[in-house]
Amino acid sequence: MSERVPPPFDPELAAALAAVSDTVWPSLRPDQIALKRAVPRLPAGEFTLGGVFTAEDLVVPGPEGAPDISLLVCRPVSAREPVAALYFIHGGGMVMGDNRAGVPDMLELAAELGMAVVSVEYRLAPENPHPAPVEDCYAGLLWTFENAAKIGVDPARVVVGGSSAGGGLAAALALMARDLDGPEILGQLLLCPMLDDRDDTFSGFQMTGLGTWDRVANDTGWNALLGAARGGPDVSPYAAPARAGDLSGLPPAFIDVGSAESFRDEDVAYAARIWQAGGRAELHVWPGGFHGFDFLSPRAALSRDSREARVRWMRRLLA
Repeated sequence: MSERVPPPFDPELAAALAAVSDTVWPSLRPDQIALKRAVPRLPAGEFTLGGVFTAEDLVVPGPEGAPDISLLVCRPVSAREPVAALYFIHGGGMVMGDNRAGVPDMLELAAELGMAVVSVEYRLAPENPHPAPVEDCYAGLLWTFENAAKIGVDPARVVVGGSSAGGGLAAALALMARDLDGPEILGQLLLCPMLDDRDDTFSGFQMTGLGTWDRVANDTGWNALLGAARGGPDVSPYAAPARAGDLSGLPPAFIDVGSAESFRDEDVAYAARIWQAGGRAELHVWPGGFHGFDFLSPRAALSRDSREARVRWMRRLLA
């Protein structure tokens, strides 16, 4: 492909990225996965947002014939009746992370809205390729709906959400729930979602080697999940939601992405296809934002704006 000049990073975000450049590997390779996984697992008690939530680990049945899965359930201490819930799926390119990753940020959002957060643990690739991750997430979602009263959740107000790989898995859950006559999801919160295994967009080439997640890292994640099937004609939309031929009948979606990241074009295209199918989607493309900018630099002005937009969308949805 011809040379493609990348859009600039937001100056405040660029400074934050430069400050942690030694710990950010935009071009993650397969041999680096084990090192990136080597992080301590925090106890559930660390996820109360200073006592605003109760937090506990629950072990629930996994997919048929598969191991049980773990849910981190955080519920507002002040709640006296069933509350709305965000069923959250962590990021990590399908190869990293656990059900602690990203939860503090989701708790801040939930605290403003009086919601619970249920974060699911799913098996990681390459040890557990597709469909293991999405089947784990769907099993946890079914358990959450079936046991809503037990955990103090209103089953009529459950939103699925996730960031990066988790955003792609959240989009896949919305498709599965529609196709399999599953639970009625209220909405889908898709934060810089990883949607398309083909990875042939302009932005993907444009951002090679830049930011926090590029084409090399994307190759690592998708190859781990799909192996030789990647890029072929038979990839399931439950693995790569951009492969879905029909995006009608889905719950309302909130999609946000940075203008300076690999996933920009596939996320914009997904929102456009939801509109073309007669659905509801709110799309934000944050100027100068790199992949996961709001997690890396939460106090930056652009990060605050992005979080406020999510709260406003969620408030309208719950109303």
